[in-house]
Amino acid sequence: MKNCFLYQQLLVALVSTYRYEGSRINDVAVRSEAIKLGIAINRYGEKKKLFKDEETVRILATRSKPHLKAIFKCYKETFNKNIEEDLDEPCLKDTIYCLYAPPMYFSKILDSATKANANENEKEALTRVIVTRANVDIKVIVEEYNKQYGTPLTKKIEDVALGNYKDFLVTLV
Repeated sequence: MKNCFLYQQLLVALVSTYRYEGSRINDVAVRSEAIKLGIAINRYGEKKKLFKDEETVRILATRSKPHLKAIFKCYKETFNKNIEEDLDEPCLKDTIYCLYAPPMYFSKILDSATKANANENEKEALTRVIVTRANVDIKVIVEEYNKQYGTPLTKKIEDVALGNYKDFLVTLV
């Protein structure tokens, strides 16, 4: 997620704003917000401005995950494509992907981190994802990884990590 420093307003809002985490979804708000996102996405030819759109930031930062999933589903029904297809900006795509499907997103990050040609940032992501998600949802991420890539994550870790570091990561997984 390089160049995300350009999108400071969205990133700060994501980590600092109160997010309702209940399961209640307001169908009227879902439809309205899906349309607002579509208008905002189509309004800005230069997608970087989308990060500065207060309504977009508010929706992404304050809505619960079930509500966001409903918004993205409604977006697809309304505009005949997934929201990610309308976004040019990799940082925003990653943000949406992480909000919408965290296990799939983290599986993708772990796959990149365990490739032979992984760069330093990707390699660091291996530790960061496993350590930060260990007590949260690592089991779900591991299941998703195994399903997506057909190889047990522990096997991939054993192939790329060494010694105590390998043992540590495998133990957390």
